[in-house]
Amino acid sequence: MNPRPSFLSDAFFDGLSRSMLGVEAAETLPPACYTDADFYEFEKEALFNHEWLCVGRVDWVKEPGDFFTTRIIGEPIVITRNRDNEIKAMSAVCQHRAMLVAEGRGNTRGFVCPYHHWVYSLNGDLVNAPAMERTCDFDKKAVKLPTFKVEIWLGFVFINFDAEAPPLAPRLEAVEAAIANYDLANAEGLSPPMTGQFAWNWKVMFENNNDGYHASKLHRGPLHDFIPSELCSFPEAGAGDAGFLRFNGTLHADVSFNPTQKAVLPVFPKLSETDRNRATFANIPPTLSLVMTSDMVIYLILRPTGPETMEQDTGLLVAPGATETPGFEERLEMIMTSAGKIIAQDMHVDELVQQGLRSRFAIRGRYSWQEGAQVQFNRWLTPRYQRAWTALKAAGAPAPANEEAAA
Repeated sequence: MNPRPSFLSDAFFDGLSRSMLGVEAAETLPPACYTDADFYEFEKEALFNHEWLCVGRVDWVKEPGDFFTTRIIGEPIVITRNRDNEIKAMSAVCQHRAMLVAEGRGNTRGFVCPYHHWVYSLNGDLVNAPAMERTCDFDKKAVKLPTFKVEIWLGFVFINFDAEAPPLAPRLEAVEAAIANYDLANAEGLSPPMTGQFAWNWKVMFENNNDGYHASKLHRGPLHDFIPSELCSFPEAGAGDAGFLRFNGTLHADVSFNPTQKAVLPVFPKLSETDRNRATFANIPPTLSLVMTSDMVIYLILRPTGPETMEQDTGLLVAPGATETPGFEERLEMIMTSAGKIIAQDMHVDELVQQGLRSRFAIRGRYSWQEGAQVQFNRWLTPRYQRAWTALKAAGAPAPANEEAAA
């Protein structure tokens, strides 16, 4: 990790605690948390090097040899299903000259580096290295692609760069119980997901996904008025929980983002009456947000690419067998056309929020009661930031040159 960034200080991190107060007293995070390159470098260690990171869905690698690639904080990653039917996650960086051994997605017997044709198995073991017999002390068996911990949660594939990280699922029991009736592990995925690059910090996107306050203002109109902001609620997450929830009551059952305002695809069959009379938002930071209505789940996989840039996969889940419904494509188009208009509004706001965060006049603002999920997010983020800062100091990083706090 880089030496301790100069503008960060004990005062800065102590001040972050004000973002964890009750929603009636809490402040937003300092603008520098969304714009500063040094803070981003710090954040990679504080969060992304140790937390569980969603990379995709199990059904992206259905058969042995199936694979897909992704990147998180600049690390090229390949996910595959091996011959023992296990899902493996590995660095995609060849251990010879750093060429990537895989791109995109597909099915393969192994990974062949296109540069010098080193060959790796689906487990990452080096099985062939041409013309290396004259290289001193070269042991082919000692070479392999670095591998990462893998955990499957409700059909989503998570990885962790930290080999000592505790399991994810036990810390998601409350979230899992709240969304159990969607049976996401058996939901039908519509693939491939859509991937986009965006000019704003990943937290700006994550917060917008969580924000009930703006819905009745920014999205006012027939495509969203059936989910009014005043019907939002925020279950309290436990201190050790790895995720949190937002519920939003609806004006009628089985709402859907289309001109009819009602579900046009088959409803997830196990949903309760309570489930069908609200929209549910489930969040597993720092990489996964779920937007859940009776006939569709939209999942968002976020990946920072820099302090003010990010990438996102947007995918869709529907009830098992929904794609066999007569007129499915036309019904889906109804939803996606309407959702696209709402998403465009959000994207425009996210872009302008990022511009505002760069301003000298950006401050630590205050929250409405309808922004309870933002405080939940802060309570997930802040302890991790503070622990990482303490660890960084204990490791003997150079003292900051400037003790000014971004208050």
